[in-house]
Amino acid sequence: MAEKTSGFVGRPVERVEDAILLTGRALFSDDLPTRTATLHAAVLRSPHAHAEIASIDTAKALAQPGVAAVLTGADVEAMSEPFQTVLRQPMHHWCVAVDRVRYVGEPVAVVVAADRYQAEDALDLVDVEYRALDPIVDPEEAALDGAPQLYGDIGSNVVSTRDFTYGDPEKAFAEADRTVSLKVRYPRNSQTPLEGFVAVADYNPDEDLFDVACNFQGPYSTQPVMSRALKVPSSRLRLRTPAYSGGGFGIKVQIFPYVVLMCLASKKTGRPVKWVEDRLEHLSAAAAAPNRVIEAEAAVMNDGRVIAFRFDQLDDYGAYLRAPMPGPLYRMQGIMNGAYDIRNLAVTNRVVMTNKCPSAMVRGFGGPQVYYAIERLMERVAIELDIDRLELRRRNLIPAGVFPHRTAGGALLDSGDYPRAVERAVEEGGHEALLRRRDEARAEGRLYGIGYAAVIESGQSNMGYISNILPPEERTRNPKSGAVSNATVNIDPLGNVVVTADSIPQGQGHATVIAQIVADRLGLTPQDIHVNTEHDTHKDAWSIATGNYSGRFASSTAVAADKAAVKVRDKLARLASVRLNARPDELAFEDGKIFAADNPSNAIEVYRAAGAAHWSATDLPAGVDPGIRETGTWSAPELQSPNDEGQINMQLTYAFLFDYCGVEVDRDTGVVRIDKYVTIHDSGTMLNPLIVSGQVYGAYGWGVGAALHEEFAYAEDGSFLSGTFADYLCPTACEVPEPVILHMESPSLVAPLGAKGIGEGNCMSVPVCIANAVCDAIGVDNVTLPLTPSKVGALIHGGEEPPPERTAAPAVKGAGRALAGSGESVVPASPQQVWDALLDPVKLAAVIPGCHNLDKLSDNDYRAEVSLGVGPVKGRFQASVKLSDMDPPSAVTLSGGLDGPLGSSRGSGRVRLAASGDGTRVSYDYTVEITGKVAAVGGRMLDGASRAVVKLFFERLANQISVPAAATVTAAATPSLWQRIMRWLGMR
Repeated sequence: MAEKTSGFVGRPVERVEDAILLTGRALFSDDLPTRTATLHAAVLRSPHAHAEIASIDTAKALAQPGVAAVLTGADVEAMSEPFQTVLRQPMHHWCVAVDRVRYVGEPVAVVVAADRYQAEDALDLVDVEYRALDPIVDPEEAALDGAPQLYGDIGSNVVSTRDFTYGDPEKAFAEADRTVSLKVRYPRNSQTPLEGFVAVADYNPDEDLFDVACNFQGPYSTQPVMSRALKVPSSRLRLRTPAYSGGGFGIKVQIFPYVVLMCLASKKTGRPVKWVEDRLEHLSAAAAAPNRVIEAEAAVMNDGRVIAFRFDQLDDYGAYLRAPMPGPLYRMQGIMNGAYDIRNLAVTNRVVMTNKCPSAMVRGFGGPQVYYAIERLMERVAIELDIDRLELRRRNLIPAGVFPHRTAGGALLDSGDYPRAVERAVEEGGHEALLRRRDEARAEGRLYGIGYAAVIESGQSNMGYISNILPPEERTRNPKSGAVSNATVNIDPLGNVVVTADSIPQGQGHATVIAQIVADRLGLTPQDIHVNTEHDTHKDAWSIATGNYSGRFASSTAVAADKAAVKVRDKLARLASVRLNARPDELAFEDGKIFAADNPSNAIEVYRAAGAAHWSATDLPAGVDPGIRETGTWSAPELQSPNDEGQINMQLTYAFLFDYCGVEVDRDTGVVRIDKYVTIHDSGTMLNPLIVSGQVYGAYGWGVGAALHEEFAYAEDGSFLSGTFADYLCPTACEVPEPVILHMESPSLVAPLGAKGIGEGNCMSVPVCIANAVCDAIGVDNVTLPLTPSKVGALIHGGEEPPPERTAAPAVKGAGRALAGSGESVVPASPQQVWDALLDPVKLAAVIPGCHNLDKLSDNDYRAEVSLGVGPVKGRFQASVKLSDMDPPSAVTLSGGLDGPLGSSRGSGRVRLAASGDGTRVSYDYTVEITGKVAAVGGRMLDGASRAVVKLFFERLANQISVPAAATVTAAATPSLWQRIMRWLGMR
């Protein structure tokens, strides 16, 4: 068939999705209509990182207005099965905790009510009694013998250990001139989609069918996991996803436990149930990239050649192995040599469980961790050999002219010219000028450094890579390989074209690119093609590889769309050939018409040829079926199962990128400023250069965040400490300087459209490139991300000096969020009056903020019920209050604690009373230890809240003391703005 000489593919066509998004008319999951009488769910989450559930009493919650049901672990255990995992280990994971909780934020119960407000209110009345167990959050400590165990039946927190040897690393290390080693720790972080999880489940008892609308992004390999947990065939679990999603980044694969939970809630209530995740829930309990400890070694020759790598990788997956974990540990298995020609590798992969939120395949999954180790190690090799760091990389790159190239670990690198890409980046990015800028800055005494990173970005996962976690004899019993993609092109009786596909878009511009591809094949324009990006497992083609992950769109779904369009084109050509009196292979498609290439004046419109398949079904040529609807399916033959040695081509395409940057570090504050950043990408054929650059921008922006700002922080007791954007610092446009983006194109030899994955590479390269630059700037051997000012400042100046000694409250033992403060207030009364008020239970109850009642247990020892809120976290707590170390009427120690479903706290403060004019100056020092969900709201918010609560305590104390009318009026006696606001709110 004659081919066009021009088309839309390869042009920077503007995205067709942008208008509806920018005008706010796009419908996201929470915007979609729900059936009448839909109930709403709220999830009760564990305040403990590790505890047994002694009892759960739901009676009070069930008695609340509007509450339809409360599901606990007992209900879930009776109605469902635990989720399947890759490992054959006794480590059951249910959608709600059964018997034991293993991380702060784990679902313990779900309340279903007429609206979300009633459900949230009822959460406070679910009474859960816990028996706390020792938590473990550090992966290296968790791997030790004798560490507290998450799963006693396994006998260790290290639930999998696999050793791989490629080439002859032992010989290489023995013959090397030297060995360079480095230990790196890659921290937990995540990406933060604008939209959290949303799930609406509707159980149909007549069909025993669960119909779920949710913003699941795939991979659909978890659809059978969900259906098995629900104890129904997979055909009885229908998943529908909307056309628009506020970002996914791999996190929305992990919605599946909540899908199952809402399905069970719908089945129990007999009504649809909707759940919308809030930001605190998302940060603390959705998912995170696994933190990893890597001990890396390089066998090195004196001329700079690296002849072997050895890696010991300890990957922390948190409390549970959610499917398809441990994907990040194995996705890079075939390319542990990085971009370098290294034929000898020894790799040990260990999976360790800790009392943290479960991990997921966050954007670039596995790549940031691996390349952080490789590129930090290459940096150390250059420094120890006193070889220019860029030159060392040049000497070790996979050379030009060897593609397709099989790596030691089995990856089939399809195409490229890595040395040429580096040279182009150096020449076109202004590397020489950057070197001069560094030298000038250092001559002026400033801290300036340059970093480099070479990365291979893999795209389109081979479903067989995850099976490398199993030994060969187990893999052969149930082999896995390949990755199937699907797309369907339909032309209606009036010639209108609609395309559906299996990649659930998360903002990448899929509809635009598919429209370009189909338009080119059918001789139309992208405006003539409507791409429906909704997905329905009951109506649309899909497989276990379906979804939006691992850079699979350009080399899989886009190929399937092209194949479907070719099928439609071939059918149209057969239909038109009769009218045009020409063979089908002689026909061309252009400008909405079909014509013989040598006779363009004799043409038929595409829509008329398509209409014939609908309107004239009995007049169709022999062998042509009525209607025009074709599905394209694509699975690359290069994606085979791992062999007995664990070698595997774990992805289909392999793009290359090379980055370098210049950073300046403020000598006084430790602030890192990116002065210039250059990145070159060879992602094969660019289907739409505008979208390609947009993907680079997005990955680069997150890479900056991972390098300098973002970290999931945990206390020693497992409390999550970065549950708001006050502490989990996502960069804005102000923190992300404009990069220099360069492109070259080496078309893929294995993907039919020549395109490779794009959009994950800078997630892998930027963190280590910036880390290398900071090490160069301040002259240190190693750093741990994120490179916050306090961390970098400590590397420059050493540790902080201890604060000056002062009278302080007794220390509070604990491991959560530690807060301390001091202050003073003037009370218009004598010290004795103040003292008497503190010892009066009635006045003390009125003084304690949020106190509902105060019960006396013994002299100066009380129990109370209080309501408090910090930012998004509000709830009722059982409180204890005790006065001790009394020196009447001069000093007293106030101590106590709070316990509730949101967490607990313990605190102590020393209060001193001293006469001051006509009143009493009350001064105080306090320390507070906060754990559980409350600790997640962030140090800044908690510190401010604790100061406000303490201040409110003493303001209320002043109001409880009778003051003679003739008393001198002090500043404290005049209502402050805070007091007026509190009174206006009815809190006085």
